[in-house]
Amino acid sequence: MDVELRGITKRFGPVVANDAINLHIRAGEVLGLLGENGAGKSTMMNILSGLYTPDEGEILIDGKSVTFEDPGDGIAAGIGMVHQHFMLVPVFTVAENVVLGVEPTGRFDYLDLKTARKQVREINDRYGLEVDPDALIESLPVGIQQRVEILKVLFRSADVIILDEPTAVLTPQEVEDFFEIVRSLRDAGKAIVFITHKLHEILEISDRISVLRHGRITGEGDPAKLTTETLAEMMVGRPVSFAVDKAAPKAGAPMLTVSDLCLLDEHDDFALDHVSLQVRSGEVVGIAGVQGNGQTELVEALTGLTRPATGTILFDGQDVTRSSVRERHRMGMAHVPEDRLRSGMIASFSVAENMVLNSYYDPTYGRGLEIDWPKAQTTAARYCIDFDVRTPSVFLPAGHLSGGNQQKMVVARELERETKLVIASQPTRGLDVGSIEYIHERLIEARDEGDGVLIVSSELDEIMGLSDRILVMFEGRIVAEFDATNGPVDRNAVGLAMAGASE
Repeated sequence: MDVELRGITKRFGPVVANDAINLHIRAGEVLGLLGENGAGKSTMMNILSGLYTPDEGEILIDGKSVTFEDPGDGIAAGIGMVHQHFMLVPVFTVAENVVLGVEPTGRFDYLDLKTARKQVREINDRYGLEVDPDALIESLPVGIQQRVEILKVLFRSADVIILDEPTAVLTPQEVEDFFEIVRSLRDAGKAIVFITHKLHEILEISDRISVLRHGRITGEGDPAKLTTETLAEMMVGRPVSFAVDKAAPKAGAPMLTVSDLCLLDEHDDFALDHVSLQVRSGEVVGIAGVQGNGQTELVEALTGLTRPATGTILFDGQDVTRSSVRERHRMGMAHVPEDRLRSGMIASFSVAENMVLNSYYDPTYGRGLEIDWPKAQTTAARYCIDFDVRTPSVFLPAGHLSGGNQQKMVVARELERETKLVIASQPTRGLDVGSIEYIHERLIEARDEGDGVLIVSSELDEIMGLSDRILVMFEGRIVAEFDATNGPVDRNAVGLAMAGASE
């Protein structure tokens, strides 16, 4: 099935999200769609899938003009979308999630789960997805949950599959497995739209690339003839540096000292197994590791979200092991959480309200029992300008922002105040190359101003580019340390440590 967008324009008030876009999506091809945060990629795909109606232009399927009134029309036409944030019911099985809304029924309209499991297993086997139809969603790792989302669109006979930031939460190993699935879908004749910010990935998986900037298609090309540098310049309209520009660190006194920290999971196993580490003022310490090896639990313990079973945490010389999140915040600890939707923002609150979530009780914004909203809104507007958070208004609900702009909003809130220690978990997840460059500059700036900076990232390039020292976590323990102040660290050695190999 071939799909063509002609002259698609979509406005939200004074903001033109899509401006006369022309795009051709062909069967048996992976079309890579690239663009900055807020460039209009998701809006365009929401139009194609029936979530939005365009103000101008038309959609053609196999040369015939079609109109979608709602997502049901898009699904009926053979268009399926796998969203960046999964839409699964955790307590349902794989099969129950896949057939939800289009359930096969037997006599007296009873749900026929046996048929559902059979149909899901047939699709599963045909495309090599390797998912157990009877497994509960809440028991599955993120990479397998994404396969369930793909099963959902295939179950509904989708010929065009839109993948919105599909690798944002996957480990490098899961990405390689996922690419094999995408190639098998393409070879089966499906048309794939692959939306991402990761330049090396789009060059690897795409057959053709289109670049969006400020709501317009600004470039197209053959991946074999493009480089990450040319793609980055097409995206942001200027050359982008991929190397982190930083001077030698001037490490001072310990800002964070963790000693013998232990934390148990729900099965009474060690999530953190006697972890000890130190972050000094004026240095960046990076924690590398495959996601799920205790990094999340470590950050939650350091920031006060969970209480460790044993061990101590010293912040700026004070014992904060049992201190609250607010107490640590008031002492100058900043926290960029790994999951912005779950613990970094409130989607229904405005951008301005989200910008003061960690300081609304501060006398700066306090006026008796009321918040000084004009001041808060002025501050939020300044933060948006400084961090290029693209929003038509600070009164807009934060949930209406693109994922990348939500991330920049959270980072701006944490870094635009007086801090002594910055703990940033996946700080550039979902950001375009221009925004990544800016966030990296701000983290190095915090280091150079005397902050201790602790970075947790599943992106090894980010860890190696930012860190003065690298710690590797495996199965809840610190298993290796590398000094990056005297030259580049051996990437293979870090990778082996991440896999649990001893020296």
